Amino acid sequence: QVQLVESGGGLVQAGGSLRLSCAASGRTFSNYAMGWFRQAPGKEREFVAAISRSGGTSSYTDSVKGRFTISRDNAKNTVYLQMNSLKPEDTAVYYCAAVETGRLLWVPTSLYDYTYWGQGTQVTVSS
Repeated sequence: QVQLVESGGGLVQAGGSLRLSCAASGRTFSNYAMGWFRQAPGKEREFVAAISRSGGTSSYTDSVKGRFTISRDNAKNTVYLQMNSLKPEDTAVYYCAAVETGRLLWVPTSLYDYTYWGQGTQVTVSS
């Protein structure tokens, strides 16, 4: 069992930045691929970014490429999402997710790939 707790959300003006954190506890963090998803009101949960166990590979949805960066610190059991040049359409609840895997370079991008989820943190970008 893995517990995930997100933090760092808030209200920011368009063009601003936020850094989300997701702290994991309960199991060996480095055994897990990690992802960030988001869900806006009335919309389905969508993939944002993911990172492999080692942090050596990552993937992003097209709308955030060049603006968001996912990273992880396995010593701190934490994954981060640095969000720059934020836009009103980035407004959503952001969720951290984890899946245990033996594949060192796997970067899962489907929400159905993931086993564990955090409670979410709200990000609101004003225009």
